[in-house]
Amino acid sequence: MDCLAALHQNPYLEHVPDEQLDWLVAHGECRDFPADAFISRPGDPTEHLYVLLSGRVRIFSEQGGQQEEFLIYEEHSLMGLLPFSRMKTSPGFWQTTEPSSVLAVHRDCFRDMIQTQYELTEALVHQMTTRVRDTTQQLQQNDKMMALGRMSAGLAHELNNPVAAVVRSADTLREHLHATPERFKAVMNLKLSDQEVDVVNTLLFKRMGSRSSETLTLLERSSREDDLADWLDDQGVDAAVDLAEPLVDYSFSSEDLDAIFDQVGSEHLSPVLGWLVNNLVTEKLVLEIGDASQRIATLIGAIKSYTHMDRGAGRGAVRLREGIESTLTLLKHKLKEKHIQTELIFPDDLPTVQAWPGELNQVWTNLIDNAIDAMSDGGKLTISGQRDRKTDGSDFVLTHLTDTGAGISPEIKSRIFDPFFTTKEVGKGSGLGLDIVQGIVKHHNGKITVESKPGHTTFSVCLPV
Repeated sequence: MDCLAALHQNPYLEHVPDEQLDWLVAHGECRDFPADAFISRPGDPTEHLYVLLSGRVRIFSEQGGQQEEFLIYEEHSLMGLLPFSRMKTSPGFWQTTEPSSVLAVHRDCFRDMIQTQYELTEALVHQMTTRVRDTTQQLQQNDKMMALGRMSAGLAHELNNPVAAVVRSADTLREHLHATPERFKAVMNLKLSDQEVDVVNTLLFKRMGSRSSETLTLLERSSREDDLADWLDDQGVDAAVDLAEPLVDYSFSSEDLDAIFDQVGSEHLSPVLGWLVNNLVTEKLVLEIGDASQRIATLIGAIKSYTHMDRGAGRGAVRLREGIESTLTLLKHKLKEKHIQTELIFPDDLPTVQAWPGELNQVWTNLIDNAIDAMSDGGKLTISGQRDRKTDGSDFVLTHLTDTGAGISPEIKSRIFDPFFTTKEVGKGSGLGLDIVQGIVKHHNGKITVESKPGHTTFSVCLPV
């Protein structure tokens, strides 16, 4: 292949003088590769600038036996090492997808190029800054998608329980209601006075309001069920064991049953109690459906608050506690998995801050997620807010997020806000979380600091009112 002719057709080098393109060809080596050939593999030293004269090259990594493609170089692309780049080794597999030709220029030629080939160097440096910007945007997007995936998985897990409870209770209620006409018929055949009916109704509604007013241990509950079952057996009531459980749910005692017995007598006791328990079971199932539905509504409310779907996308007055509570709700599954306690300490008179709420929620998500990862099972996360007035009279809100994790070693403390720096395992962090956090805080004219020792790490976010 005519390397010089190919360089003249390269849009990235269109402003480079011909003599400098001649220099590039003179100091380079044309190499031809068949399809599916590897130009470089992970960990190989990166020693060359490659100008893709023809063909196509893909960059991919392998994790768990699967390939993940993250970059495609088309004809004319500038690949590999560029002037002033800090790249040392290949980040992945470089493989041709069709017969390809490249011009390879070794790094030893860069010093001479920088000193004598200004336009060529300028074009290559411009390409490097474009590459850094595109790579950063891609990594940020990947990081956001990973965070969204984790949050979606957690949200699905949180929704699964109340949804399953609604379905289960609705099915049980449907079956239960099939027996209602028979119990109603049995009661209608009784000839009870208004006073007798009022006594039963009054007791029924009183006990419906007392459900969950006390918490029983398993032993206490079992003992009460046995006592009521014995009382029902003594009175010859059918299915005494089945009736005892819902009666205990609503705090019925043997004295309550005595009061019903005194009013209706032994002849009418079984149908009356059957009708009463039927109402209790219906009430219990309806309450379970209501509780589960409320849990779903709470989660949906947290999503709306977190994403601010019901508000404009602009800057506005933000109550920090609301955003933090929404974030904790959406990360609840991770907190429960590690049995982490949370404590929020925010005074009622804490002022709002003028902020972009969606951006602030990214801050809380990254900081809380990192704190969870840093803590072992049974840790504690404390989040507090306070007003902070500077000497010049300006007002700020200072938010502290303190975890009981292992802490940040002094050797890396100064680097944690650097782009691409991460202490997490490969595939679990891009090193952009805290860089994004710092950028958002600066966007709000605020400041973020960290103090850490084993068992006590505090990130402090200071935002102007």
